[in-house]
Formats: sequence, C-alpha cells, structure tokens
Amino acid sequence: DITVLSGDDSLTLPFMSVGAEGVISVASNLLPRDVSRLVQAASANDFAKATKIHRRLYPVFKALFVEPNPVPVKFAMQKAGIIASTDVRAPLCKLSAGGRKVLNAALERL
Repeated sequence: DITVLSGDDSLTLPFMSVGAEGVISVASNLLPRDVSRLVQAASANDFAKATKIHRRLYPVFKALFVEPNPVPVKFAMQKAGIIASTDVRAPLCKLSAGGRKVLNAALERL
C-alpha cells in the first residue's frame, strides 16, 4: 500500500477528493486548526464542509508561495506572534514589500 499526500496546500482538497489521505503542509504552521479541520472534513467525506474551509483558506495558500518557501510563512508566523524572527539563511532574503502586500491582503480576508 502507498499513502498519497498532497504536497501543496492549495491541492489538498482536490487530492483528497480522489483518495489522498492528507497533506504535507506549509499553511499548517500558521493555521494548524484550519488545515486540520479541512483534512478531517475531507477524510470524513464531508466535502461541503471541506470546500467551505478550502475556499476561505485558498487565498492564503496561494499567498504563502508569493516568494520562495519559507520566507512568506515566516513573515506570517511572526505577524501572528508564533515566532520571533523572520530571519532566513542565504541565498534567501526577507519578504519583499510586494510580497508583504500580497500576504497581508490574503490574511486580512480570513
């Protein structure tokens, strides 16, 4: 047997609707309860509930990849008070002003 997981938050619901069992998630570092609820609903075949959660989170899923991972998620986690620093190692750099704008807009819609 092989367990199939989504490796992209925005594809979790589509993957689970055809048999995947979960996700290796970036967004769960920022929104663990929400991502867990999405996976639990899809696992229970409650795709109406899972779709509602997915649609609410989708803008954040996409915004978390506006720049290379883990730069955006570290910015969002610091903003949420989860971590103290957005420091990343070279060759990565801090989130750009444009990236901050995109991510802040997505987070404000939650």
